[in-house]
Amino acid sequence: MLLSNLNLLAAAPGGVARLRELILTLAVQGKLVAQDPQDEHASELLKKIRAEKDRLIAEGKIKRDKPLAEVAEEEKPFGLPQGWEWVRFGDLALISSGVTLGRKTPIPSPVLLPYLRVANVQRWQLNLTSIKEVVIDRTELGRFQLVNGDLLITEGGDWDKVGRTAIWRDELPTCLHQNHVFKVRGTSAEWNPLWAQLFLNSPVARAYFAVSAKQTTNLASINMTVLKHCMFPLPPLAEQSRIVTRVEELMHLCDALEAKGQLEATQHAQLVSTLLGTLTESETPAQLADNWHRIATHFDLLLDRPEAVDALEQTILQLAVRGLLVPQDPQDEPASVLLKKIRAGKDKLIAEGKSKRDKPLPPIAEDEQPFALPMGWEWVRVGDLCALVTDGEHLTPTRCDDATQVPLVTAKNVRHEVMDYRVTDYVPQDVAEKCWQRCKPTVGDILMVSVGATLGRLCVLREPLDMVLVRSVTVLRPVHVGVSVDFFALRLMSQDSQTEIWREVKQSAQPCLYLAKSAALKIALPPLAEQSRIVTRVTQLRRLCADLRARLSASQSTQAHLAEVLVQGVT
Repeated sequence: MLLSNLNLLAAAPGGVARLRELILTLAVQGKLVAQDPQDEHASELLKKIRAEKDRLIAEGKIKRDKPLAEVAEEEKPFGLPQGWEWVRFGDLALISSGVTLGRKTPIPSPVLLPYLRVANVQRWQLNLTSIKEVVIDRTELGRFQLVNGDLLITEGGDWDKVGRTAIWRDELPTCLHQNHVFKVRGTSAEWNPLWAQLFLNSPVARAYFAVSAKQTTNLASINMTVLKHCMFPLPPLAEQSRIVTRVEELMHLCDALEAKGQLEATQHAQLVSTLLGTLTESETPAQLADNWHRIATHFDLLLDRPEAVDALEQTILQLAVRGLLVPQDPQDEPASVLLKKIRAGKDKLIAEGKSKRDKPLPPIAEDEQPFALPMGWEWVRVGDLCALVTDGEHLTPTRCDDATQVPLVTAKNVRHEVMDYRVTDYVPQDVAEKCWQRCKPTVGDILMVSVGATLGRLCVLREPLDMVLVRSVTVLRPVHVGVSVDFFALRLMSQDSQTEIWREVKQSAQPCLYLAKSAALKIALPPLAEQSRIVTRVTQLRRLCADLRARLSASQSTQAHLAEVLVQGVT
């Protein structure tokens, strides 16, 4: 049943990782391979292990260990197949700690040797690329030196490092282990470290460690007692070997499925990029129509995952701001006339004291223009269209905890096309009024992040709300007499503008876009009526993209549910 549904499980969101977990869970529950009634019962195996430990104790080779409590019925997480036994992990092998670093006592016979740290022990394998060295006494080699087949278990750190388990296979001639890495060594031929590794890396053992670990703020660790008392399912020795072999086979299948999925994702992204690229490279509406027709018949293949829909939406945006999404109307008032009205509107605001006189910006030379414009469009700079280009306070104003006061807006509040006030500081009203002498955002302003990793993210301020800005947010206030703020925002969100924004960024500890650079950004300005048509068309197409994402999400949810039902049926 598991094998016949591998593709369904792997295709679900996070499917391959969940498939690996399922394989391990089935393995340690005894559901992965058939039991053989001819196998020697695990109880006999335990007797042999105990007898060998007693012999070593009698010969003085190991110390007598304290008896561990038997596994009570209520402790057992699940029932075991016939021939298996629940035991304590400490009853099966010798568990020891490693070298304690920073010892200050004299070392009579020092030797410098490499040693394994927590970082060197990954889940299932060792990372030996950054081995450090430690000085110990030569007489202590027997205690800390690793030999082939030793099982290494990490004490902890962050949660991912708790109980990571791998096997030492003599990769180095001589190596030790740190005290934060436990060593588990079998005392007889009846010890199979591969089975122990498989169980300790399984979800069952990890759940036990999660419950038993000592926790601090964001760190966790297990100690020797937790490890020794871990409940351990012990199959017959022959079955252990069969399970390990089967798990290795299935994990190789998972590797292949994962590689196939990654390869398909890469190839799909390249295909989407190439085909959608032909649209943005179109120079005329006729070329666009031809290219669109060429790929439209393959949309069911191209748009089968959310990232492809994202790429399509960005392509729509690119086509819109290049004048290729809606037809031009020769009756529209050209942008050259519109620019005169914008200039007159700015001069009126300056005369009324509502805006400062701006410095003339250099015209856009022909070699600066990234593409040819449709008839009636003009190349302009952002500052030519704005009555205000400024940013918030450069020194963060005094804050308060009173939510009735004025919100202090930073880059984290400016999301993609929306304002998010869920995590906001506040400033007193009197402080806010001083800050507003520099800048007070109003409805219709574009707020754009100008500092940090999210630089270039923006939204239109649509709700009337008093706020104070900090330096990381730039305000662009269009002269609304000739500029649609929604078209303006679409242009700034397009790949053309985002590429230009990041090209102009000053790279330092935090990337920053200065106000002069913001004002100098290039805009391809259509006639006002065409701006409106473009915004309407983009809104329609983006709504279709949102519907397509919702359908894909529903399909993935259905697929995930089917996989979950299948997993429940198998376990």
